[in-house]
Amino acid sequence: MAALFTGKVLMANRERDEVETEQELGRALENKVLLLYFGSGQCPRCRQFSPLLKDFFLRLTDEFYVERASQLVLVYVSRDETEEQQSAFLRSMPKRWLAVPFGDAFKRELELRFAVSEVPAVVVLKPNGEVIVGNAVEEIRRMGPACFRNWQEAAQLVDRNFLLAEDFDDWTRRSITDPIRRLKYKLDKETEAKNKERKEEGEDSS
Repeated sequence: MAALFTGKVLMANRERDEVETEQELGRALENKVLLLYFGSGQCPRCRQFSPLLKDFFLRLTDEFYVERASQLVLVYVSRDETEEQQSAFLRSMPKRWLAVPFGDAFKRELELRFAVSEVPAVVVLKPNGEVIVGNAVEEIRRMGPACFRNWQEAAQLVDRNFLLAEDFDDWTRRSITDPIRRLKYKLDKETEAKNKERKEEGEDSS
């Protein structure tokens, strides 16, 4: 996914901090579903949809709602008329959002690449940049956070968060040795049963 942003700069939604595309952005986008939100703080349809998208994002990523943030990142591509309007809009949105800097020509490149003609539009992408949904606005309205599971499966994300590295190693070792242990246990039981039968036969014959 970082290839989509090669040579570009994205803004973190925190006091104008810039995100380094090659390093921080690469880590931010790795193994995650990416949402490109094309919108504007002044557009009436966007004003209706943006609170839904904010709630959608928070319910999947905020520790108030979930124990572990979902593999999701959002980049705001603005059609705001001024930088002040874009900044004011972002201040009302989650801190984890990223944004294309105001006035950056890259915004137009993204609109053309993903055929965005009107807003609001939410393009859903796999980590490798392939499109999962061309515009998920209606899906988000209709299903809410439940639609993320479909995107996660479509993106074939590897969820490594369930097991810590050391737990994973233990689990791997157990999964390999368990059949061997079970077979040994079964053989021991069979030997024990045969010995018992022989002993009982010996006692009967005497």
